[in-house]
Amino acid sequence: MKILICNDDGADAPGLGVLEEAATALGADIWVVAPERKWTAAGHQLSFDRDLTLTRKAGAQRFVCSGAPADCVVAAMTVLFADGTKPDLVLAGVNDKRNVAEDLAYSGTMAIAREATFWGVPAVGFSQVNGVTDRPGVLATLTRLLPRLWASHRTWSGGGFWLSVNLPAELPAPIAQARVGRDKIGVASDICETTPERITFRIRRGRAGSQAQAGRKILTADENLLLDSGQITVVRHRWFADAALPESLIVEWSDALMRPAAS
Repeated sequence: MKILICNDDGADAPGLGVLEEAATALGADIWVVAPERKWTAAGHQLSFDRDLTLTRKAGAQRFVCSGAPADCVVAAMTVLFADGTKPDLVLAGVNDKRNVAEDLAYSGTMAIAREATFWGVPAVGFSQVNGVTDRPGVLATLTRLLPRLWASHRTWSGGGFWLSVNLPAELPAPIAQARVGRDKIGVASDICETTPERITFRIRRGRAGSQAQAGRKILTADENLLLDSGQITVVRHRWFADAALPESLIVEWSDALMRPAAS
């Protein structure tokens, strides 16, 4: 079994090492491709406009990539596995903070898992609310969980689906299926300097949790609520989540465009 492991916190991040060690419970053919630095809110970007490098590090199958997190997956698929022998599974993480709600768009960890589905490979992104502070606990949890996720992968993967697993601070913990959170991440900016010609500002990091948002209906299965209650959350995401518009609306728009313009 071939496993590809990537992350967005950099090649020396503790979460990467613990995930690599836990993955040995599935097989010995493990490949690691990680970015050379930490990426924050990298999203799903690919580096088409510059040359990239893969540098071998501490073993024949461990590489550092000069690109973004999603670049790491593309590098593996197109350079390391150019002979077409794709991995059986892609693992991302363990991210050093929770990945919920709008993180689906911003997170490099989620970009790794999503990119894997573009290649038709099952993928799981792992995150922990405060990072890997209890390495033995995280390792024990992942070592027991990974074989079960793989054994059932035909049930949850395919068709653009991947899993996002968030770990609470304290482990072991029960697992709950969650709904995507509803928090807004970039809620404010801090003004650094103002001149008549220019405003310098920085987007404030942090997030308003689901419970803190006035007027929002609190969902009993919300990611944040379950994580904060000490449970492991699992969300099954899909990269193409299109929803059909009413056909009458399409006809109306089309008729408006095709109708002869008034003279």
